[in-house]
Amino acid sequence: MPDRELPKGYEPKQVEDKWISFWEEEKTFSPKVEEVKKPYSIVIPPPNVTGTLHMGHALNITLQDILCRFHRQIGYDVLWVPGTDHAGIATQNVVEKALAKEGKTRQDLGRDKFIDRVWEWKEEYGGKILNQVRKLGASVDWTRLRFTMDEGLSKAVREVFVHLYEEGLIYKGDYIINWCPRCHTALADLEVEYLDIDGGLYYLRYPLKDESGEVIIATTRPETMLGDTAVAVNPKDERYSHLIGKKVVLPLVNREIPIIGDAYVDMEFGTGCLKVTPAHDVNDFELGRKHKLESVRVIDDWGKMTEDAGEFAGLDRFECRKKIVDVLKQKGFLVKQEPYKHSVGHCYRCNTVIEPYVSKQWFVKVGPLAKRARDAVAEGKTKIYPEQWTKTYFEWLDNIRDWCISRQIWWGHRIPAWTCEECGKLSVSRQDLTSCPNCGSEKIWQEEDVLDTWFSSALWPFSTLGWPEKTKELEIFYPTSALVTGFDILFFWVARMMMMGLHFMKDVPFKDVYIHALVRDAKGQKMSKSKGNVIDPLVIIEKYGTDALRFTLTAFAAMGRDIKLSEERIEGYRHFINKIWNAARFALMNLEDNCDYDLEMVVGLPHEWILHRLEEVKQKVKDSILSYNFNEAAQSLYQFVWHEFCDWYLELIKPALYGEQKEKKNIAQTCLRQVLGEILILLHPIIPFVTQEIWTYLPEVKQKNLAKLGFPPFRPEFVKPEVQIQMEFLQGVISGVRNIKAELGISLGTKLSLWGRVKEKNDLDFLLSHQQYIETLARLNDVHLDTDLKEPEGAAVFVVKGYEFFVPVKDVVDIEAELKRLAKELNKIQKDLNIVEKKLSNDSFLNKAPKAVVEKERAKKAELEDKKVKLEFLYDKLKRLK
Repeated sequence: MPDRELPKGYEPKQVEDKWISFWEEEKTFSPKVEEVKKPYSIVIPPPNVTGTLHMGHALNITLQDILCRFHRQIGYDVLWVPGTDHAGIATQNVVEKALAKEGKTRQDLGRDKFIDRVWEWKEEYGGKILNQVRKLGASVDWTRLRFTMDEGLSKAVREVFVHLYEEGLIYKGDYIINWCPRCHTALADLEVEYLDIDGGLYYLRYPLKDESGEVIIATTRPETMLGDTAVAVNPKDERYSHLIGKKVVLPLVNREIPIIGDAYVDMEFGTGCLKVTPAHDVNDFELGRKHKLESVRVIDDWGKMTEDAGEFAGLDRFECRKKIVDVLKQKGFLVKQEPYKHSVGHCYRCNTVIEPYVSKQWFVKVGPLAKRARDAVAEGKTKIYPEQWTKTYFEWLDNIRDWCISRQIWWGHRIPAWTCEECGKLSVSRQDLTSCPNCGSEKIWQEEDVLDTWFSSALWPFSTLGWPEKTKELEIFYPTSALVTGFDILFFWVARMMMMGLHFMKDVPFKDVYIHALVRDAKGQKMSKSKGNVIDPLVIIEKYGTDALRFTLTAFAAMGRDIKLSEERIEGYRHFINKIWNAARFALMNLEDNCDYDLEMVVGLPHEWILHRLEEVKQKVKDSILSYNFNEAAQSLYQFVWHEFCDWYLELIKPALYGEQKEKKNIAQTCLRQVLGEILILLHPIIPFVTQEIWTYLPEVKQKNLAKLGFPPFRPEFVKPEVQIQMEFLQGVISGVRNIKAELGISLGTKLSLWGRVKEKNDLDFLLSHQQYIETLARLNDVHLDTDLKEPEGAAVFVVKGYEFFVPVKDVVDIEAELKRLAKELNKIQKDLNIVEKKLSNDSFLNKAPKAVVEKERAKKAELEDKKVKLEFLYDKLKRLK
C-alpha cells in the first residue's frame, strides 16, 4: 500500500496560500488569446481602491468564480478580468483625512501635488482589496489587471467624452449640487452626512388668485418659500386634482405661481400640497426642469438671503427662518406649527447644514442611449436574472433624466475642456491643449471639475479589453458572457454600461446579468457597524477557511432571496469541509496504485446505486449553475456527499474493502476512486482549495492541476432508476431499525433482532440477498424474514413499502415510551393525510394539475391510509403487551 495518507486534520490557511501561489505561477487562469475557440468572459465589478472586503464582495466574487471555474470545466476558454475603481470622492476623502492629521488641506498642497499624494496613497494601499480578492480564491487573470485611471482606460474615457460631445450628446447646463456655505465649496453626495435633528413643520396658507379658496402647504424650511415658483399636488389626489392649472398668490412676495400635478407628490405627507422651490431643493429642482418652472435663488453661497428675498435680504438663512415665521403669523398666513424630527444633510468637514445650490454642470443627453439600452433587454439580447429586476430596469430607463457627469473634486478624470480668455471659445479635445484652436491665444484654462466615477466604470466591459484600440481580446471576448452584481447599482452602473456598450461597440456589453441579493444577519437585518452585526469575511476566513465561507454563501444564494448569515451556519459548513476531508482520508487509505480501476467491471447494489446517483447529481449541478441557481447546485452536492456517499456508500463497502475477496475489493476500490474523483471535480468550482489538495493525493492522477480538468463525462449506461428503488427499500429497512433505537434511547451498537413480514417474493428475495448489509449497518444479531411470519411479542414496529417489520424490545425498552412514539408517528401520518385530502378535494387542483401529479397524490393517500391502519392495529397490540 503506497503512502498516500492525508494529514488527520485539514489546515485551510497552509493549503490556501499554497494553491493561490501555484495557480498564479502556472498562469492557470490566463487564456492564450491566439488559441481561443470557445470564449467565455466576465469583467469583475471593480471594487474601490479604498475598500476592504465585506460580505457583499465575498458573495459577488464567489458566484463569479463558480461561473468561471465551471465554464472552464465544460470546455470554454475563460477570461475573468480583475481591476479596481479609483472611486473619486471616497478616495479623495481618505487622503484629505490623512492630510488633516498633518494639519494640512488639499488647498495647501494645490491640485497637482494633491493628485500626486493620492497616487502615492493608491500605490501603498490600493492593492489591499486585490489581496483580499486573492484570498477568496478568485480565478481571475492577474496578468490583465486594470484600474479605472490607468493609461489605457484614461485614453478610453477621453475618447468617449470627446466623441459624445462631437455628437451633441454631452453639453453644459445648470444643475443643483450640495454646497457648504462655510467651506464655500461644492460637496459630492458622499461628503454629506445626514443627521436627525429636532425641527419644526410649518403649515402655511397660500390663497388662490381667483379668491375661491386656498391651499395649505407644510414645510420644514419656511425661509425658502420666498423662492417658490409652483405648488404641486398629486393628480390622483381627489382633494386637489380640480385645482391643477389654477394659480396661487405667494404670501409676502405677492408673486403668482401655478398649481401643477405630479405623481412625485406624497399624498400622505403634510397636507398633500408641496411647495416647489427649484433653486433650493434637489427634488424641487427636478420638478422644475420637468415642468419648465422659473428658478428663483433667495439664499446665496454664503448662506445669506439674496435681493430676491425682499425685506429679508442680507439675513442669515436661519435668522430669516425665525423672522419670516413671525411675519407669516402676524399676517395670518401661518396656520400652525408642529415639532418635527427629520434628517438634514451636514458638511462632513465642518458639520454645517448644507445648502442645495444651482450651478453649471456637464451632462450626457441620455434619451437616445437609454432607448437602445431598454430595447436590448426587451428583445432578449441581454437577460436579467431574477427576471423581476427587468421591470425595475425598464421603469428607470423609461423615466431617465440627463446624466450629470461633472464633480467638484480633484481626484478623477479631469474634464477635457478648455476655455479661452481671449475669444471665450470652449474647446473639447482628445489631446491636452496649450493654445486656443479658435484664435491661437495661450490664455486658456482647463475645466476644474472631474468626471463622475460611474462615467469611467460605464466603459469597463470594453475599455478593460483594450478599446479604443482594436485588440484581439476585444474581438474575441466582447460582448462578455455574464455580469454578477448587486441590485443597488442596476441603474448607476448596469444601465450605463448598456448605454455605452451599445453606442460604442454596437452590441450589448454582456449577455446575462445576474443580480444577487443582500447578505443580512441571522435575523434578516442589514449588516452595519452601528448595529454591531457585521460579519467580517476576513475574520471568518481566518477562523473557518475560505471554502467554508464560500460554500455557505453559495448554499444560501437562492435567486431573489436575501441571505440570512450567521457564524453558526458557516461553522456548520466547515463541518462539511471536514467531512469531505475525512471521507477522502478513509478512501485514500483503502486505494491502491495497482488496482485495475475498470468501471465496466463494477457490479453490486451499492456501487450501481452510487454511480446512478452520481449521474443525477452531475446533471443537477450543471443545470443549476447554467440557470444561476447556485444554491441548488450546492445543496444537491451537500446531500449527495454527506448523506449518500459518506453515510451510506462508505459504510456499505467497508466489508468489501476490509475483506479477503480480491475481486470484491477491487470492484469497491474502482467505484470508490471514480466517485471520489468526480465529487472533487463537481465541488471544485464552489470549494476550490480543499478539493485541489485532496486531488493531488489520488492514485492515477495525470493532471495535478484540478482547475484544468473538464467536467465529468455523462455515462447514461449508469442511470438505473430500478436500482434507486431497490436501494431506497434497503435504506428504509436499515433506517427503520436505527430510528427505533434512537427514539427509544437504545445504543446504536446494541445488537437486536429484526423480524419482517414481506409478502411479495421478489422483495423478500431482494432483502435476503442483501441481508449482510442489513445486519451490518443496523447492528443486528439476526434477521428473520418471511412472507407470513408471526410477529414476536413486545416488539417495536415500523412499516416500509407496506411491509411490517418488528424489532423485539420488551427486554431492553419501556413499552410505554414505544406507545408514545407510535402515537407521535400516527399523528404525523394524520397531518400528512389531511394535506393530501385537502388537495384532492380541491376542484381547481383536480382540473388544472397534470394527470400524473393527481395520480401521485392519490397513490400517496392510499399509502398513508394503509400505513395508518397497520400502525393503529399494532398500537393496539402493543398496548395489550403492557
